[in-house]
Amino acid sequence: MTAGENTGPLKGIRVFDMTRILAGPSATQVLGDLGADILKIEKPNEGDDTRKWGPPFVQDRNGADTAESSYYLSANRNKRSLSLDFTKPEGLAVAKKLIGKCDILFENYKPGTLDKYGLGYEQLKKEFPRLIYCSLTGFGHSGPSKNLGGYDFLIQGLGGIMSLTGPAEGEPYKIAVAYTDLLTGLYALNGILAALYHREKTGKGQFIDVALLDTQVAALSYAGQYYLTTGKTQPRMGNAHATIVPYETFRAKDGYLILAIGNDRQFADFCAVAGRPELSADPRFAKNSSRVKNRAEIVAIVRGIIAEQPLAYWTRNLEQRGVPCGPVNTVDKAFADPQVQARGMVVEMPHPAAPAAMKLIASPLRFSDTPVSYRHAPPMLGEDTDEILTTELAMTAADISNLRNTGVV
Repeated sequence: MTAGENTGPLKGIRVFDMTRILAGPSATQVLGDLGADILKIEKPNEGDDTRKWGPPFVQDRNGADTAESSYYLSANRNKRSLSLDFTKPEGLAVAKKLIGKCDILFENYKPGTLDKYGLGYEQLKKEFPRLIYCSLTGFGHSGPSKNLGGYDFLIQGLGGIMSLTGPAEGEPYKIAVAYTDLLTGLYALNGILAALYHREKTGKGQFIDVALLDTQVAALSYAGQYYLTTGKTQPRMGNAHATIVPYETFRAKDGYLILAIGNDRQFADFCAVAGRPELSADPRFAKNSSRVKNRAEIVAIVRGIIAEQPLAYWTRNLEQRGVPCGPVNTVDKAFADPQVQARGMVVEMPHPAAPAAMKLIASPLRFSDTPVSYRHAPPMLGEDTDEILTTELAMTAADISNLRNTGVV
């Protein structure tokens, strides 16, 4: 089902989307939000793996689970679903005709998989020299691990971030959402946009090789640079910061408060609000470098102070003084936050499987002239197959029926 006019800056761009799970689909969803026409290619009768990743699933009018999982819904807005078996000759012929009408091919199969079917970049680039071909894999197209499968959890471990996440004493933790997948999707998206700009100037497409492990290593950021600079690994510190104090969570009377004091002025203002101005004059705590050296002492003092008052007391008074702080919200409270609501971070769209408008997380992008548009709810498997084959390839009902009878679509 559709809703809304296409006002995005990428209107007219077409994507042959062969990605599944999260990293690739999250990137193509953004391209779709920006106005691109996304043809989501799915295996007949099976579809994207994440359709089955539940519960929770969308419930129908009778309260029964449908085949649409909340996981799938999170990354597949503004797409049209084409069920197509490209491993069959007839399906490959359809795929290549559609690729010829597309600007971008985006896939996340293991290296070499699509070459078996004539859909590798080297096989397509001569026929489609303007094609931008993005391949998102676990380990990239070179190196000893290139043929291994990539999974967010494993990559978080291999890429070092889990060694830094979790309590100082205890087991390492993964990040609660598939953070490496989402970051890799964003890096791939940036690469695609840059390649579109390059093609605009030169007329040439190109191959983009983006990997989960590469992205995770890059995303170590200053923690990775800590090692490269010192030869030592940053210790795991829970919610504390290695070089800023106090900068962590503290328990107030009715919940957890994040205190993110980034300079000495903010520390002095915190001490004033806390009724302990003498702390900011104490040579052990007056400068951040001194607070880092005396971390255990000042953190214990601040912990005792924060515990004396409820969250509202601290957020109200500290925000007035410009001291960075905030509650640790549960997800429901995050969506209820007045700022989140004011920014319209939930969008409602009609969906054939749902009895009422479906709520989805909105795009965070805001454009003055070419706003994001919401045109298609996450499609059901093969929902747009007939439309795509009819309008794009001028197939007749009989043509489509023959393909369906042979399992091609």
